[in-house]
Amino acid sequence: MSITRRKILPLLADALGARGALHAGAAMAEETVFPADFAWGASTSAYQIEGAVEADGRGKSIWDNFCHTPGKVKNGDTGDVACDHYHRWRDDVALLARGGFNAYRFSVAWPRVLPSGEGAIEMRGLDFYDRLVDGLLARNITPWLCLYHWDLPQALQDKGGWLSRDIADKFADYARVVARRLGDRVKRWAMLNEPGVHALFGYGMGNHAPGLTGRTNMLAAIHHQNLAQGRALQALRAERADLRLGTILSLQPVRPSSDSEADRAAVARFDAVWDGALLDPLFKGFYPPAIAGDIEPLVAAGDLQTIKQPVDFLGVNYYAPAWVAAAPGSLFGAWFGAVPQGTRFTAMGWPIDPGGLTEILIRLRDHYGNPELYVTENGACYGDTVAVDGNVHDADRVAYLREHVAAASAALAAGVRLRGYFVWSLFDNFEWAEGYSRRFGVVRVDFATQQRTPKASFAFLADTVKRRG
Repeated sequence: MSITRRKILPLLADALGARGALHAGAAMAEETVFPADFAWGASTSAYQIEGAVEADGRGKSIWDNFCHTPGKVKNGDTGDVACDHYHRWRDDVALLARGGFNAYRFSVAWPRVLPSGEGAIEMRGLDFYDRLVDGLLARNITPWLCLYHWDLPQALQDKGGWLSRDIADKFADYARVVARRLGDRVKRWAMLNEPGVHALFGYGMGNHAPGLTGRTNMLAAIHHQNLAQGRALQALRAERADLRLGTILSLQPVRPSSDSEADRAAVARFDAVWDGALLDPLFKGFYPPAIAGDIEPLVAAGDLQTIKQPVDFLGVNYYAPAWVAAAPGSLFGAWFGAVPQGTRFTAMGWPIDPGGLTEILIRLRDHYGNPELYVTENGACYGDTVAVDGNVHDADRVAYLREHVAAASAALAAGVRLRGYFVWSLFDNFEWAEGYSRRFGVVRVDFATQQRTPKASFAFLADTVKRRG
C-alpha cells in the first residue's frame, strides 16, 4: 500500500462509518456537509440517448458508420433510436426534476449542428438544444454542455479526423457556432469528454469508432484533441467573458499487479499515457517524459502554449483503479493485470474501489494546483431486472453509489476543491461497442417501448440530494 493510500483509507472509513468501505450497507457519515452550491447532477451523451439519427438534417457521425458495419457492435445494435431522447426530452427533464438534480450534463452532437463538420449550419439541430436548455432552466436545473462526446462527423473523419492537425481549427469553429446560440443561457462548458479513452479505443485498439489501430494513430489522436481543446478554450473565451470553461478526463490511479520490478516500471508507462498525456500538457505545458519522444514529431511550434490554457474547472470521470502488468509490445508497454484477491466487480468486469476516487482527487490537489473539480461521471453496470412489483431493486448499484459519494466527501474533508457529483448515467443507453447489453442507468429504459422506470438507485440519489444538497 502506498503512502497516499495509507492516508486515504482513514478518511474513507470516517466517511463510510465504522463498518468501512467494504460493506455495501455502510451508512454515510452525517457530519460531512457538502457545500450549499454543490452540483448534484446526472450525465448523458448525445449518441447514446438521442436517436433520431436522420431527423432535421443531422449528418452522419463516425458511430453511425461503425455501428452499421457488421461485427463491430454486440448484437448488431446501433444508436439509431437509442432512448429517443430527441423526441422525449420533455419527459426526461421532468425525471431530472423529480430526482431533485440541480445540474444536467449533456453533449451536443457535432453532426446535428454542422452536418459536414464545417460550413453550413443546421439550425434545426441548434433549435433542439435551444429547447432543451430552456426546458432545463425552467425546472431550475443548470445545463452543463459538453461539446464533444466521441460522435465526430463522418465527413471530417474522411479528411483525417483526429489524425489531422486541421481538426483543431474546425473544432474551435464548431464551438463558436454553439456558443453564439446558447452562450447567453449555458454558462458551464466542457470541451471534450475522455479524449484519452476515445484515442485508445477508437484510434489505438479499433474496437470503438472509427476503428483505427496502432500507437502512432493513438498518440496523434491524443495530441490533436489536446490542441483542439486549447483552440476551443481560446475561441469561447473570446466569444463571451461570462462562461465557465473546462474539460473532462477519465482518470484512474495506476497500481502494479505484483511487486515485481517489471510491473512497477509498467505503472509509470501506463500512467504517462492514460493520465499524464492529458493532465500534464493542460496544467504544466509539457508531455510526460515517458512518451515525450514518441509524441514530439506531432508537436509544432506554439502547440504546447495553445494547449496550456487556464480552465475554470476539471471534470473527472472515475469508475475504477487500474492494476497493470508489464506487457511488451502493447500500446502502453503495460496492460491491465491481476487485481487483489477479494476485489468486487461490476457487470462490466471493472473492479470496485471507492478509495480510488479519493486518491485521484487528492492527486489533482497535490500535483496540479488543486483545481476546481467535479466528478462528472461515476456509476456502475449491473444486470438489472424488473421485479414482480414492477420496480428495479438495484441494490448493488445503490451500494456502489453510496460508497463513492462517501469517497467524494472524504476528498472534501482532505481539502480537495470538489464542487459537484454527476452520476453516470441518467438512463440505460447505447453503451458503445456493448450495444444495449450493459445497463448503467439509474432509470431503466425498455428499448422496445421506451418506457422509463426509475430504479432504487434513482431514489437513493434523490434522497441523497434532499439530505445533503
